[in-house]
Amino acid sequence: MSTVVKVEVQQLPHGKGLALPAYQTAHAAGLDLLAAMPEDAPMMLAPGKHAMIPTGLTIALPQGYEAQVRPRSGLAARHGVTVLNSPGTVDADYRGEVCVLLINHGDQSFLIRRGERIAQMVIAPVTQVELVPAAALPATDRGSGGFGSTGR
Repeated sequence: MSTVVKVEVQQLPHGKGLALPAYQTAHAAGLDLLAAMPEDAPMMLAPGKHAMIPTGLTIALPQGYEAQVRPRSGLAARHGVTVLNSPGTVDADYRGEVCVLLINHGDQSFLIRRGERIAQMVIAPVTQVELVPAAALPATDRGSGGFGSTGR
């Protein structure tokens, strides 16, 4: 069973009238974020191009939490549209508008209309660490084996 964390949210003037982010199923991890484009000015995202899409929201995360802005699998699968800096991170002390940096990897232009579900936001706990300088690190079976080294 998961813990409910209260997150204050404020709709900016250009976000008024849009639904607040919501989970689409009972066990969904992410809340869907909506595009807060002007009704009369949708954006055409050409192939290979990226754009910052407003959500019309600001949030106040509790200390010790972050919001991860992640792609929607349906947009990626059907249109090749994804979050460029995936996952985007919203820190607990950020109070600006949550925006989504979308990129179109598809071969067709993608029209972003007001209210379009463009990404999902996952709220997650954050652990901060203290880095401790060391002269040597403990050995492991893997050692310095990098990309693809465990798939052999």
